[in-house]
Amino acid sequence: MNDRYQSPLSERYASKEMQYIFSPDMKFKTWRKLWIALAETEAELGLPITQEQIDELKAHQDDINYEDAKKREKEVRHDVMSHVYAYGLQCPKAKGIIHLGATSCYVGDNTDIIIMTEGLKLVRKKLVNVINELSKFADKYKAQPTLAFTHFQPAQPTTVGKRATLWLNELVMDLEDLDYVLSTMKLLGCKGTTGTQALFNGDQDKIRQIDKKIATKMGFEACVPVSGQTYSRKVDTRVLNVLAGIAASAHKFSNDIRLLQHLKEVEEPFEKSQIGSSAMAYKRNPMRSERMASLADYVLCDALNPAIVSSTQWFERTLDDSANKRLSVPEGFLAVDGILDLYLNVVDGLVVYDKVIIKHMMAELPFMATENIMMDAVKAGGDRQELHEKIRVHSMAAGKVVKEEGKANDLLERIAADPAFGMNMEQLQAIMKPENFVGRAPQQTEEFVNEVINPILEENKEVLGLTAEINV
Repeated sequence: MNDRYQSPLSERYASKEMQYIFSPDMKFKTWRKLWIALAETEAELGLPITQEQIDELKAHQDDINYEDAKKREKEVRHDVMSHVYAYGLQCPKAKGIIHLGATSCYVGDNTDIIIMTEGLKLVRKKLVNVINELSKFADKYKAQPTLAFTHFQPAQPTTVGKRATLWLNELVMDLEDLDYVLSTMKLLGCKGTTGTQALFNGDQDKIRQIDKKIATKMGFEACVPVSGQTYSRKVDTRVLNVLAGIAASAHKFSNDIRLLQHLKEVEEPFEKSQIGSSAMAYKRNPMRSERMASLADYVLCDALNPAIVSSTQWFERTLDDSANKRLSVPEGFLAVDGILDLYLNVVDGLVVYDKVIIKHMMAELPFMATENIMMDAVKAGGDRQELHEKIRVHSMAAGKVVKEEGKANDLLERIAADPAFGMNMEQLQAIMKPENFVGRAPQQTEEFVNEVINPILEENKEVLGLTAEINV
């Protein structure tokens, strides 16, 4: 296979579980299950289909004769009729009733819905596990002070755990969106060539039962109430928008980790024999986070495909969706699967360097503590407006020393030397406790984990415990 293109999504990024969901085996076995469900339904509604024929179909449900189908497709140029033919070779008694009263979309579209539903379930499982691991990280570091950043400039301190709740909150939003879309997934059913269900010679009672019976047999609650020949391609748009939402959240997380790794405050896992650069042997590049961002870019762009396809469909059916769907939907799922495996792997191995964090914080804290210093000086009898101006002047001078001379922040020394404040270095140092400047960050983190995250984890405890290994 080294002489032809191979998708990196399969070779490098996606799990075997997700690859199976979009495999030929899954697709064509589902086609056969749908043909069996159709035959059973038609028999129950009075068509002359015997149990012997249905049993023959079931006996060959999973042993697909691919070569027969491929050979036939070269002749007839129609994938569904090629597999009808191949199935008929294995089931000579049932050959005449396979695909009876159905269009190609009966197997094609219903299978697409089933596969996307299974894909969403696997994505959901992995998403919940990422939420679980990230909540542990948030809780562990809920009280660890750190500089917050606005515009990537030092700002009012927060905690490492509180920052993690921001990542978590977006994943919770993604889970809510996923659950909603998953709850709306309906089969096409058996709608006929233009969606009018011109079946059973117009017997309304029997026609009304077909879709419900097929849905039940295939494990769904319902089929779409109306359609053309296909289900609305807007369904694909909704599904890939969910995937794009997860990709966006993962991208945001990966951005922050890469910036924190540059600051040497937080670092993604780095294996003992891992090589960061072919030229610079000392480097520890955040390659997992970078890969997450790269795959996320792809998914965000990929979500445009079904939006364009659904908006340009003609009337009851047009075939310019097919080739696009074969690419955009599976690749969106495989890419998000890879993203979530990376996310889980990174969170599980995050390293926090608390001494570096505090060093950075203490270099900036004097500026942030000036409001507290001024309040204490006013309580001691100082003039607020006069003190404010003095702090402004001292802060500008201290900042100039840091930036232009590369020296340490000497703002506290300047304030201690100014009699207007009436405070010595010991008093000023007593104010410089990082935990005094993080507001309710520890409590917010604890409340968020307890009130929002833990109920989700309790509801999904049966799927927890996943780990993720990265292929390369």
